[in-house]
Amino acid sequence: MTERTIVITGASDGIGAAAAAMLSAQPDVRLVLVGRTESKIRAVAESLGAEFHVCDYSSLDQVRALAATLSEKHPAIHVLANNAGGVFAPRTVTVDGYETTFQVNHLAGLLLTELLLPSLVAGKAKVIFTASMAAFQGNIDLADLGKETGWTSFGAYGAGKLANIITARAMQRRYPAREISVVSFHPGVVATSFGSRGGRLVKWLYGSWLGKKVMLTAEQGADTLVWLATTTPGVDWRPGGYYVKRKLTAPPAQADSDAFGDRFLEASELLIR
Repeated sequence: MTERTIVITGASDGIGAAAAAMLSAQPDVRLVLVGRTESKIRAVAESLGAEFHVCDYSSLDQVRALAATLSEKHPAIHVLANNAGGVFAPRTVTVDGYETTFQVNHLAGLLLTELLLPSLVAGKAKVIFTASMAAFQGNIDLADLGKETGWTSFGAYGAGKLANIITARAMQRRYPAREISVVSFHPGVVATSFGSRGGRLVKWLYGSWLGKKVMLTAEQGADTLVWLATTTPGVDWRPGGYYVKRKLTAPPAQADSDAFGDRFLEASELLIR
């Protein structure tokens, strides 16, 4: 069997680290892990014998540098799991001038994907976006992508996750499934460090004993990601689809509009050029 190169972003802990551990048990897999904090991503990678790279998604220049390195080292990539993301408070703007939640959850992953397209097409890759049911609480205004009006921490996060679903669908319309297969999924509400940089309510929920009792484990949250990464698009799952617990699920209304999705993808690409 030909060795498969699997790139996972946001792999320092939580769903990304759990998925990496589960995929490391697969035969002929070469794991490439990406994280924001060097000490954390190094520890995960070394425990699995994996390659790792450090990249802070709040800097698009770091994303461009990561893409250049990955493209040089891996002329064919078979899976790209766009898993990095988070919820942030208060509202801040990155060095690139974009609202942090929008950039970290959407723009950075889109940029990485598009810069890696030659390697992804060479590997007939599966491109997987970790979205969230929070997308159903999100709304995207093409005239106010940074939510300069009416910003809330969870509203910005919901919009970022909605962007993941829209992007997966729009990219799949653009690229034939014989070249790449793009999909998004909701991992469930998972007990991770995800909420540590969010608002007061999010911090309380993710830090409380009650929250941890009702939430899924990281391994449970990673299940659908691993399933998408190891099964066959067009047979086991539909490219462009949105999945919850391995089941194809209707997306939020904005994501269901092809015309809106195409406009949104084009608007996003103008921001990362």
